[in-house]
Amino acid sequence: MKKFPFIPFVFFLGLIIVFFACNQNNKPKNEEETILKGSTSVLVDETLLPIVEDQVEVFESLYEAKIKVNAKSEAETILALSKDTSKIAILSRKLNPEEVKVFESKKIKPRTTVFATDAIAFISNQRNKDTLIALQEVVNFLKGMPNSSIKGLVFDNPNSSTVRYMNELAGIKELPSKGIFSFKTNEEVIQFVSENEGMIGVVGVNWLMEPSLKMRPIVDKINILSVKGIGKTDYFAPTQNNLAEKKYPLARDLYIINCQGYSGLGMGFASFIAGEVGQRITLKSGLLPVNMPGRNIKIRKQIEKENK
Repeated sequence: MKKFPFIPFVFFLGLIIVFFACNQNNKPKNEEETILKGSTSVLVDETLLPIVEDQVEVFESLYEAKIKVNAKSEAETILALSKDTSKIAILSRKLNPEEVKVFESKKIKPRTTVFATDAIAFISNQRNKDTLIALQEVVNFLKGMPNSSIKGLVFDNPNSSTVRYMNELAGIKELPSKGIFSFKTNEEVIQFVSENEGMIGVVGVNWLMEPSLKMRPIVDKINILSVKGIGKTDYFAPTQNNLAEKKYPLARDLYIINCQGYSGLGMGFASFIAGEVGQRITLKSGLLPVNMPGRNIKIRKQIEKENK
């Protein structure tokens, strides 16, 4: 009888162990979870909440899935993601190298999917007749320079993505103490601006495109301002067309970041948002989808006569 060589046998056994270990890592902790079934939670930048709620509602109606949406400021969302409060987050920026290292230390490679272009919008009270604003004036105000046209800027949260975006744009580390007002949510910003003349609110535009029934009468009391970019001459509103043509100066991409580390519901939800149905939802919401959904046009050779 021939005996198998010891070294090849040990090598073969090692391959089997590695194979099963890898497959175990790709499986969800909850065996009932698949890419289209089960339950999970999603952390969401609060400025992006309306579009995410629309996506979740349709996704849950199509599949045996339950997704809990947890809205926080951008800074709180990233902190919760790193602490494993949830494995999925929707943000207006990618993870930076330091944040990626946190997950790589856990043997997890974050999967990032861009699915839409959003915009930061400036709003004013409807009684203000001027619906134009120069971005340079806003930057000067944030730098503490004298400015007669802006009474005050209203943000949702000191840790929000809108604050981070505007700070980076102005080249400052933190907001000035004078003339700055902050709340907790975009709803509160819109409410405050609708009741106070001279204030300029800074919000995510998807809060304005398809407001909830509760917010519609409040949104009707504000103006969405057209913005002149720094060094530019023309003013542009945050419309889908202007986003597509890259004319609006405060556009930003939106990302779903999956840190599950296995083929779970996070992967299915990301694929759904980036797919045909998800992109149609994005288009209907007033944002710009990354992949413009196609249109099916049926051509008939002969017009059918109506039954009399």
